[in-house]
Amino acid sequence: MRIAITRLKGKEGDDQARCARRGHDCFSISPMIGEMNHDTIDLFIQDVKDRKFNCIFFTSALPAGQLGPILQDLPLPRVIAIGPQTAKALREYGIICEVLHEFYSRAFVPYLGDWIVNKKVGIPRSDAPNQKLLDGIRDAGGFPIEYQIYSLIPTYELLNLNGAEAILFTSALSFKSALWKRREDLILIAIGDVTAEAMEEAGLSPDVVGDGSLEGTLDELNLFLLMNPGG
Repeated sequence: MRIAITRLKGKEGDDQARCARRGHDCFSISPMIGEMNHDTIDLFIQDVKDRKFNCIFFTSALPAGQLGPILQDLPLPRVIAIGPQTAKALREYGIICEVLHEFYSRAFVPYLGDWIVNKKVGIPRSDAPNQKLLDGIRDAGGFPIEYQIYSLIPTYELLNLNGAEAILFTSALSFKSALWKRREDLILIAIGDVTAEAMEEAGLSPDVVGDGSLEGTLDELNLFLLMNPGG
């Protein structure tokens, strides 16, 4: 099956190979671009050098890939990645990190448990609001310090879905930012339940809902196709 996957421009990574391992083909569509904020990056790096954090939490692979080359030469506190692709981006630069068992930021506080009390957590991320994460850390007794190191900017371009048999939205924001022509024959896929909720609020019920990872989502797609052989 040929799948259109929402990604930031130039951030497709190894989607093609990962889809091929599950028996599918894919191409990227970009409802948004990522624009780096270099002043905020410099501030974050300086705070790392000043050892202001007990922990750093990477909520996506983009900041991990951007900051990895700089952080690899610095003494680091405990580092946690939201999922396997984020961890891979960090480990490519020799950065030791832990990975959440569930690929959502809501799993961060339960993962740390009582350890988080009185700990300062540095979070380099996008400018997309995630107040639940910050409030959750505070409610658990920690101190979140957010660095909006890049902005997510809608392209306002009509997405080219020619040849696509399915469309996979990789975040709630990518769905909300997307301009696309709906088709009855197009299989609608949400990478996880947060994205699925955004789709349902807009009146679209996804055919497939993943676990927050690409691989898990493709496994769910394969199960859907097995149960619905006629498409």
